[in-house]
Amino acid sequence: MNSIFLRIYGGMLGVLVLVALLGVLTLHLLNQVRSDQYREQLAHGTFTLMADNLQPMDAIERRRSMAIWERLLGIPLDLQAPEQAHLSSGTRSRLSRGQVVVEQLGPHAAKVYRQLSEQEPLLLTGEVRQISEQLARATIYLLIDELVRFPVQEQPQRLEMLRISKGFGFDLRLVALKKADIDDDQRRRIAEGDTVMALAKGGDSIRVFAGIANTPWMLEIGPLYPLNPYPAELLILIALVGLCFIGLVVYLLVRRLERRVQTLEAAATQIAQGSLQTRVPQTSADSVGRLAAAFNGMAEHLQRSLMIQRELVRAVSHELRTPVARLRFGLEMVNDATTAEMRQKYLLGMDHDIQDLDKLVDEMLIYARLEQGAPTLNFQRVNLEQMIDQVIAELAPLRAAVQVSRGVCRVAEDCDGAWVEAEPRYLHRALQNLISNAMRHAESRVLVSFEVDAQRCRIDIEDDGPGIPESAWERLFTPFMRLDDSRTRASGGHGLGLSIVRRIINWHGGRALIADSEVLGGACFSLAWPSRQG
Repeated sequence: MNSIFLRIYGGMLGVLVLVALLGVLTLHLLNQVRSDQYREQLAHGTFTLMADNLQPMDAIERRRSMAIWERLLGIPLDLQAPEQAHLSSGTRSRLSRGQVVVEQLGPHAAKVYRQLSEQEPLLLTGEVRQISEQLARATIYLLIDELVRFPVQEQPQRLEMLRISKGFGFDLRLVALKKADIDDDQRRRIAEGDTVMALAKGGDSIRVFAGIANTPWMLEIGPLYPLNPYPAELLILIALVGLCFIGLVVYLLVRRLERRVQTLEAAATQIAQGSLQTRVPQTSADSVGRLAAAFNGMAEHLQRSLMIQRELVRAVSHELRTPVARLRFGLEMVNDATTAEMRQKYLLGMDHDIQDLDKLVDEMLIYARLEQGAPTLNFQRVNLEQMIDQVIAELAPLRAAVQVSRGVCRVAEDCDGAWVEAEPRYLHRALQNLISNAMRHAESRVLVSFEVDAQRCRIDIEDDGPGIPESAWERLFTPFMRLDDSRTRASGGHGLGLSIVRRIINWHGGRALIADSEVLGGACFSLAWPSRQG
């Protein structure tokens, strides 16, 4: 499976199938719980009423009442100890709290349990084999038997109290026979003492009516709604539709993603084949868009690095050719020298050429090491005054005709001296390169100034040489770049010093700048970076 879409969609398909199976199982358990609750709701009021009536009776009265209720209900009733029923601890706990428990025995058969009281833990049990209208008639009989003990005007309130106290799971009410919402035939049958069951107008429920002798009331039970279990077929259909819809959405999303990744792959292949100018279109700011931006940045860096590498190879070959040619010429002249003085002169020139080669190799090694990336910098507190004086003392003897001195040095009042945070070794190298560069091109003077405050620090190196055209300021930091005017190779150097300076100051979070010197009239090289690192 090399396609991203197939892997993602396959995973989504597996998850959805698993969710669908869990949904079907959950639906089955939910329907089972709902069925148990529905049966217990229907049986609660009737069995609670019978259990409460049995409490004050003696054994003979209980047998007589249960025999009557058995004929009314059409189901066998019994009183037994909890141990005989073989019930679980959870079921016994529910019975002790006064709840009615229905234990399913078959599709239409069930066993109903109700405990008489906490003091007398006998269980009233009834086994329902088939639900019929006889159960409703028995409930009506029990309710009417309770109501006739009270005056007619109190019967509606008493019925409401029975509904609440016995926990009937359906509505009970007394209505006047003349105002009942039934037809004339049903009203006649009720008046004759019959029990009438009627469908609601919508056909979704049943109501049961029965008259109460010697009263204007008619007892109405219901509406009784049948239990409608959630069909598993519906859930499966919903799952399939959802699967197709999610699959389509995932396909559209992943297909677009896959095309963008394929574009990246094709661009990477072209770059690997040498087409370094290849770029990827950035169409959005999401993760793939950021990847495309990073890819383009990598391609530009690679192209720039290879270009710099080619330039370095050309520049190095050119830089090496001159001292090597001078060495070859020196060797020829040594062989042709007629006096010891001339031979010594040529040997001294050859030694200078070897030193020039050594300096070139040294600068190339330093530049190559810096090009590999930022090393681990050990920033320390550095005193700029002391470091500048040290560099000036080291370089001053190299060209005695040029005076190198410190210029205007400013330290802010809130600073404790000219202390800044920097990497001492690399900052020393940068200052050394700039000051030696200024000494090579100066006529007689070089000034080194600095300015330090709580946020930034700046060092300026100025000379009184011929200066630098503004158009060449930025190009001077390119490796092996030198100008063709009076600041030429005649003054020495190989064009790597300024590149090294810029790389070092970039590591410090600062910038290397070039401007015209306002004091001496030549060039002014500046380094600026934060006084505090990190």
